[in-house]
Amino acid sequence: MPKRLTEDEVARYRREGYLSPLTMFDKYESSKFRQKLESFEASQGGPITGDMRSKSHLIFKWVDDIMRDDRILDPVEDLIGGDILCWHTFFWIKEPATESYVSWHQDLNYWGLDTDQLVTVWIALSAATSESGCMNVLPGSHTIGFMPHRDGYGEQNMLTRGQEITVDVDDAETVAMPLQAGEASFHNGRLAHSSQPNRSPDRRIGLSFNYMPTNTRQTLSDWDSAALVRGIDTYGHFTPTPRPKRDFDPVSVEFHKKATNAGRNIVFHGAEKVRDTL
Repeated sequence: MPKRLTEDEVARYRREGYLSPLTMFDKYESSKFRQKLESFEASQGGPITGDMRSKSHLIFKWVDDIMRDDRILDPVEDLIGGDILCWHTFFWIKEPATESYVSWHQDLNYWGLDTDQLVTVWIALSAATSESGCMNVLPGSHTIGFMPHRDGYGEQNMLTRGQEITVDVDDAETVAMPLQAGEASFHNGRLAHSSQPNRSPDRRIGLSFNYMPTNTRQTLSDWDSAALVRGIDTYGHFTPTPRPKRDFDPVSVEFHKKATNAGRNIVFHGAEKVRDTL
């Protein structure tokens, strides 16, 4: 029996490739997470940028704690089993009334991971509405293989290469996934998804976690890292990430440099050009 999800929810995820919304944290907890982020941003004089947005669990202990929270891992286990690695964490932030967007794409087309079971948990730390640019998905697209993509490098595109599907996506077939703070969406790493600019007066702050079974391999690099967050890793395909004892733990910060460099090489594999930051 599933730990958190119903059997119908598991079946719907398998069929459609997503579940949303699922409540992960209450309003108090989610506001505290946002407060932690924005307190750090205030201390550095501006929004979090560059590599600090990537593999953020190695920099911020509170992100590592969220990554390992049973309220997230129980439904993840329902979907991919009890031996779980978290490959990546990332802040997705759109400032108020800005043009930043995410083009239609399939993540696993670029990540080098040989699994069709990766699940991304996208947690809203502020409301993600249609007005503020919530995620849109194309149900069932995780079952049809990879669509053709091209690298667009759009200035306002939040993706590394501005990667986008080169076939037309029928808006009538897509589904929006609005979230309130503390809610999460779950989607398969092969599912086509996108998001529009933030037209609201508030920041749209999301924090994503990419979970995968421990038997997953990295095909684009001889070295990659991941955090064992539940169960046992009998495969050892990824170097275990250290767990920070506090924010900016020197050991984890040093590891973060190597991990983000490796990640950049993976996502830009075969690209015509490389952006300075992820």
